[in-house]
Amino acid sequence: MTRVLYIGQKPETVDYTDPAVPPGMSAAKISAGIALSMGQMKERGWEVDLFLIAPDKSAGPLLETQLASAAYDCVVIGGGIRLPPKSLQLFEVVINAIHKAAPAARIAFNTTPQDTADAVARWV
Repeated sequence: MTRVLYIGQKPETVDYTDPAVPPGMSAAKISAGIALSMGQMKERGWEVDLFLIAPDKSAGPLLETQLASAAYDCVVIGGGIRLPPKSLQLFEVVINAIHKAAPAARIAFNTTPQDTADAVARWV
C-alpha cells in the first residue's frame, strides 16, 4: 500500500495579515482544504498521515521524528509552507528534514488542495 505524509502549517499559526496570503484566507478554509485533500488521497487507497507544523524551531526535529515512524513513499509539502516568501526558512527546514530522515521518499507539491492527490500520483 502506498503511504503518504502530508505536511502543512498549523492553520492557527498562519499570519493572515501577510500580503502573500490570499485575501479572505482563514484557519477554517485551510482546515477544509486539508480535509478535502486527505479524503481524495484516501479514496485512492493510500494510507495518509497528516503532519501539521508550527513555524518555529520545533518543526525540523518533530518532522524528522514523524518521518522515522514510517516508510513513506511520498511526502507532500503544502503551499502554505512553500509559497509565502516569509516561509522560506521553514520550507528549507522541511526539505532538509525530508532529505535527512526519508531520503528514499518522493517529494510532491500541490497548487491547491484539490490537486494534492494528483501531485502524489505523479510520483507513486
